[in-house]
Amino acid sequence: MAFRAFRSQSVSTQGSYSLADKTTDDHVPSKVAQSTVTCLYQANVAGFWRNVSILWCKNLMNHSLHITIDSVGGESKFSCKIDVKSWPFWSKKGYKIFEVEGNQVEVYWDLRNAKFTGSPEPSSDYYVALISDEEVVLLLGDYKKKAYKRTKSRPALVDAMLLVKKENVFAKKSFTTKAKFDEKRKENEIVVDSVTNGGPNVDPEMRITIDGVVLIHVKNLQWKFRGNQTVMVNKQPVQVFWDVHDWLFSGSGSGPGLFIFKPGPVEAESEKEGSVVEACENNDDASVGCYSSLNVASFEFCLVLYAYKIE
Repeated sequence: MAFRAFRSQSVSTQGSYSLADKTTDDHVPSKVAQSTVTCLYQANVAGFWRNVSILWCKNLMNHSLHITIDSVGGESKFSCKIDVKSWPFWSKKGYKIFEVEGNQVEVYWDLRNAKFTGSPEPSSDYYVALISDEEVVLLLGDYKKKAYKRTKSRPALVDAMLLVKKENVFAKKSFTTKAKFDEKRKENEIVVDSVTNGGPNVDPEMRITIDGVVLIHVKNLQWKFRGNQTVMVNKQPVQVFWDVHDWLFSGSGSGPGLFIFKPGPVEAESEKEGSVVEACENNDDASVGCYSSLNVASFEFCLVLYAYKIE
């Protein structure tokens, strides 16, 4: 099975792990249901293309945004934390300065009107701008005009590139996320529905829906808990990989289902070595990064979803 070959490969980054190992590395303690969205970009910061990790994190006590920028060689990290809270005495508009290898980097944000739809990442009406050398090297959100007006900085000559979006989602049986498989189109809504504990007379099954259309329906999930399939989304091929072994066979029942969505046709085995999925899945949510020499033009976006079942 192609997914088995995909899982078995490893990459030399800060450590060598396989994607199979990663499914157990990244578990969230069952007592702390912590939803996270991590986006890994490459952006030109302080004169070099660097990995920039954007982590939105929310649990019952805290809601925060972490921005982490790698050094050129990946040996060091430079971080900035922003609290995203709804308390009336806390201003959701702010500004911070931190240094990256001796260079000043600025962060401006305005989350006063930000709308959230269940995810720790805002869906609209906000901006977060990263400034380096008087350029907006990374701009999040849809309030772009307001961001440029406030920062008084020019757009970057080359836009930052989103390489990986990784999300932890908690639900009973229906897991929802969004991803943009085509830069010219709006985000696609992805829903994974599952029945894994319907009783002795109900066979486990799973459906994967994109924009309201069921594209994958797996029956007898206990026999097909790992697999892959290529589907068409807006006439574009998207590879879908899944591994829900822990849903069905984990003793504690706390392990996540793993789903990977990668635009483009199926690659030859030789082309998978060093893929962005492998390179970026070997790091925890608080500190995502790829440490190998990256060729920006060779990477395509992929979405990685960890789906945690709750009672």
